[in-house]
Amino acid sequence: MAEQDQGTTQAEQNQAGQPKFMLQRIYVKDSSFESPSAPLVFTKEWKPKMSVDLNTQSKKIADNNYEVELSVTVTAKVDDDQTAFLVEVVQGGLFYVQGIEGEGLSQALGIACPNMLFPYLREAVDSMVVKGGFPALALQPVNFETLYRQAKKEHAEKQAAASTTH
Repeated sequence: MAEQDQGTTQAEQNQAGQPKFMLQRIYVKDSSFESPSAPLVFTKEWKPKMSVDLNTQSKKIADNNYEVELSVTVTAKVDDDQTAFLVEVVQGGLFYVQGIEGEGLSQALGIACPNMLFPYLREAVDSMVVKGGFPALALQPVNFETLYRQAKKEHAEKQAAASTTH
């Protein structure tokens, strides 16, 4: 029995040093839907020009707690650039991160967290568009790792350009 207690204590000690990454809560932080051309837009052929603007940001809330926001603006225009609808959603998530620092933390907040939030953002956008009277809108999957790497590269290039001009 004493050996089991010591084994449990050793396992707990080993686990205490392990990195932890947990999703604590997912929530819609902000949302809006506009259809400025309704109801006339419903009388036109539905061949919209869509634009999608997707952004992420993160901030430390408290010890080991981080908020990550995934925001999207989708604009659909028809005919002579008449706006059929404009939908904006900010999907938030509260994440607990312990024992992950530096580049690993940056990757967790910039890649893993947006990947977890995206399905919820996608559903919120689709729901608002359908409730607005338009056909379902399924946002295409996003490779957040590629976006993260591109943003890091652009940031490094800007820093290099700024340091050469001084």
